[in-house]
Amino acid sequence: MALMKKIDPYLKTNNDTGFGTNASNYGGRFINRDGTFNIRKEGMPFMERYSIFHHMLTLPRWKFITVIVLFYLVINLLFALIYFAIGFEQFQGVIGGTTWAKFKEAYFFSTETFTTVGYGRVNPTGDAANFVASIEAMLGFLSFALATGLMYGRFSRPRAYLVFSDFALISPYKDSQALMFRFASYKDKHTLTDVEIRVNVGLLVQTDGRSEYRYYELALERSKVENLSMNWTVVHPLDEKSPLRGFTWEDMKASDVELYVLIRGFDDIYSNQVLQRTSYTYHEIRFNGKFVPMYRESNDGKTTILELHKLNEFIETPSNTPD
Repeated sequence: MALMKKIDPYLKTNNDTGFGTNASNYGGRFINRDGTFNIRKEGMPFMERYSIFHHMLTLPRWKFITVIVLFYLVINLLFALIYFAIGFEQFQGVIGGTTWAKFKEAYFFSTETFTTVGYGRVNPTGDAANFVASIEAMLGFLSFALATGLMYGRFSRPRAYLVFSDFALISPYKDSQALMFRFASYKDKHTLTDVEIRVNVGLLVQTDGRSEYRYYELALERSKVENLSMNWTVVHPLDEKSPLRGFTWEDMKASDVELYVLIRGFDDIYSNQVLQRTSYTYHEIRFNGKFVPMYRESNDGKTTILELHKLNEFIETPSNTPD
């Protein structure tokens, strides 16, 4: 195993990250690339820990739609089976002659009851069928109210809509080097204002013969912009104030380097503060690279084009060569 690089003991640590220092109790990265915390909670019953509302709000769009559609199909299938078990003598207007035809009529009667459409050809006449239909109608009202609330919550939830480069680069910078990564707002007509960024780094160090994590806030060339209309390349100079000064990739691996990125800004659309997190581990740091420009002038010379597909493009640079 490579030796951990010694860190200047006079560098000020950041004890406000919310992460502990005991290296033996952690597994993997602290923060996932999508900004969620890489942690699983145990010790309490699952239903007390699990929030259906939060889970449905944060599901990817295709999964959310799939859950809604599957719920609708399954709940109607269950009620169709109940109607089928009750017997069709408790209904009038059934014209199906075969078992399959009668089951289809029970299923579509269930969808009409669940949605309160009620076309009227098939209707319950027996007490059992009327009771089940009344319960289903109530569940239909409640289900659509919940689905409406979830859809509104998903549409109205403020989001930063930021996309980050896949890698951070160690790039030439002035007479030395700097750690760089970049991000951009990817929604049309969506611009954040008063955007601030904080970047912390976690390092595994040896202290009194044992390994522990220490956290440092990285000094940035610029930590605030008034408007995020284009991309932002975040630059941390690797000078004498940097805990990463002189690190090789092997040093970063031995120190289990992870960058924690937190961005806050004001969203004019929602008139609210938004934030987004991400992280970069040593696996996602590339040496001797330089990002290529990702914007250009339009053909008519009247507009600036932000080329989001170039967010991750970089060129290799000679080692330790100034820009």
